[in-house]
Amino acid sequence: MEFLAEYAIFLAKTVTLVIAILVVLATAAALRSKGRGKPTGQLQVTRLNDFYKGLRERLESNLLDKAQLKALRKEQAKAEKKKKKTPEEKPRVFVLDFDGDIKASATDSLRHEITALLSLATPRDEVVLRLESGGGMVHSYGLAASQLARIRQAGVPLTVCIDKVAASGGYMMACIGEKIISAPFAILGSIGVVAQLPNVNRLLKKHDIDFEVLTAGEYKRTLTVFGENTEKGREKFQEDLDITHELFKNFVSRYRPQLAINEVATGEVWLGVAALNKHLIDELKTSDEYLCERAREAELHHLHYAERKSLQERVGLAASSSIERVVVNAWSKLTQQRFW
Repeated sequence: MEFLAEYAIFLAKTVTLVIAILVVLATAAALRSKGRGKPTGQLQVTRLNDFYKGLRERLESNLLDKAQLKALRKEQAKAEKKKKKTPEEKPRVFVLDFDGDIKASATDSLRHEITALLSLATPRDEVVLRLESGGGMVHSYGLAASQLARIRQAGVPLTVCIDKVAASGGYMMACIGEKIISAPFAILGSIGVVAQLPNVNRLLKKHDIDFEVLTAGEYKRTLTVFGENTEKGREKFQEDLDITHELFKNFVSRYRPQLAINEVATGEVWLGVAALNKHLIDELKTSDEYLCERAREAELHHLHYAERKSLQERVGLAASSSIERVVVNAWSKLTQQRFW
């Protein structure tokens, strides 16, 4: 009886935990679906010229004595007054950031930022994307790349800056840029496709556990985690990977025809210096260096679309995101998700 009582308590705790998780997930799903179709975010615009000017003035105020600083400010005021009398229309540079995870979650903000800038940008302007991504799911990065293609289609120059990494799906985004700039030790390339999953069928058989997989359609399921995989299923799965890889290669070749695609589409990665020799990039330079140069002759505007969420939404989404990360990471390792 004591064993049954302890088991009942354990079962009650387990059921309670499962119900709590389901409630959190259901709440988060309801909150997300409630906001769909109704943008609740806000576009934040920061003038980077003012930011760079502030850095310089702060340094000047600390290094120069009072007389030197006064003379410098007087000279700067005269220059500003002269500019106002003869205003010069400078080109605009719209600066975007993309910090990619495995699901390319930053695409949600990127799409709104691009929609906003395309309402004003002209071929005389420029878009600079500071990109950091090691790649992820095929369909997610396919959508992110399609958003960048809108800029090219509108005839607005697109420059992609990579300071750390743009590999796999990240490089698929980068290749859309008319100019790709990379730091000397940034990681680039990985033009390939990978999918992996364990199979525990033999373990189940060892313990006399049957697992049935029922499908309608010859290739509805090729490789499985629990079922018994066949050679025919393996061949079909590999065929799907090869098709995806070919699409990836064709996409990169379309935007960077100067590449010897069969030499670089091996799944390998290269550091910036070697990537320049392979024509994966056009110039070695950090994003800071490039933007500081452009600030001398253009108006730089940093765009960031931020979602506005209530306290209830923030609590619900934070809880669901934590659970979702655990589930997605575990499931991705067990299923046949394809990754750039």
